[in-house]
Amino acid sequence: MPRPLGELEDAVMSRVWEWNRPVTVREVLEDLRQQRSIAYTTVMTVLDNLHQKGWVRREQEGRAYRYEAISTRAAYSAALMNDAWSESDNPAAALVAFFGMMSAEQTEALRDALRVGDVAGVQVAAPEGQAEGPQR
Repeated sequence: MPRPLGELEDAVMSRVWEWNRPVTVREVLEDLRQQRSIAYTTVMTVLDNLHQKGWVRREQEGRAYRYEAISTRAAYSAALMNDAWSESDNPAAALVAFFGMMSAEQTEALRDALRVGDVAGVQVAAPEGQAEGPQR
């Protein structure tokens, strides 16, 4: 399981994930500078660290590198959730508490994910007043 990204690592990875293409230090720097004052060497170091940690791959282009995400933000989020859940001394209670914190939109996203994911043995109940889909 990956360690959670630091604040600046997350800011950099957010751009790499959002743009979904190989990026340069300069591109990330220019976008980050719209929100904060930051040095080129800082962004270069963060991207190099992300490369060393296995978050991005890089390919040399002239004297610079282009960086590309190895995994998706969704996979990163899922790994963090799985790690937090697996560390619980009572996983069922942790899930119940987590579900209780979910917004209506998150609950609907969970229902959609369960339908799409075809999770064996899981029954997806429709909200009151709506017809239920097939149950397992």
